[in-house]
Amino acid sequence: MRTLIVDDEPVARRILREEIEELAGVEVVGEADNGETALVLISSLQPDLVFLDLQMPVLGGFEMLGRLRGGRLPVIAIVTAYDQHAIRAFEAGAIDYLLKPVSQARLAGTIQRAQRLLGNPLRIAENVAQLQELAPQPGTSSNPLRKIVGKIGEEYFVLSLNEVLAFQAEGELIWIITMKQRYLATQNLKTIEERLRNTSFRRIHRNALVNVNQIRKMSVLTSQRWLVTLNNSQEFIVSKRQAKHVREVLSW
Repeated sequence: MRTLIVDDEPVARRILREEIEELAGVEVVGEADNGETALVLISSLQPDLVFLDLQMPVLGGFEMLGRLRGGRLPVIAIVTAYDQHAIRAFEAGAIDYLLKPVSQARLAGTIQRAQRLLGNPLRIAENVAQLQELAPQPGTSSNPLRKIVGKIGEEYFVLSLNEVLAFQAEGELIWIITMKQRYLATQNLKTIEERLRNTSFRRIHRNALVNVNQIRKMSVLTSQRWLVTLNNSQEFIVSKRQAKHVREVLSW
């Protein structure tokens, strides 16, 4: 298992490296002292597991997680000296959290849990998405953005909802539509709709869920039929049953 250590304290990195190197089947492929360097190394080294400190200069742990996009995502284990941060991260989807100083037995357990996840890239992506929801956005004290996981080929990507224009069903397939790309969703449309309740997404057809903030134009086809045009010029017909949702948008 290829691991990356991300911590701004040289002593902490050295101790963790020494503990890891005593375990069979585990290799430390790199170290980073801040989140920006870690992003570069994750892209170039493609580690299986990242031991991530949360409080670092330049770019902290949660902020770094917020910039992970997708492709081959690593398993994330949080390493911190602050118990409240560890519990918060674990509840949000970290595979594990380790309180400094890290014991050998605790570290071995983390490695075992990470190994079980390596064959499940969807679960890894979902864990990263949950952690990203805790990453503060620029100019805000908290992060209200939810994340969604999409798939292209055999790779999974973590998307912010504000970049999603719509969800569209085609038979058994559910597409996540962004400005430049389409991704396969990992959940059905009903589940997505329930999860996005009280957000900017509205059901306009049994096969479509659109982000009203991405609507460019709405045209009347008949007294009960509308044509919605999104910012990428894609058009959707609004069903009679869902026409009230369009009227709600018009009243804003």
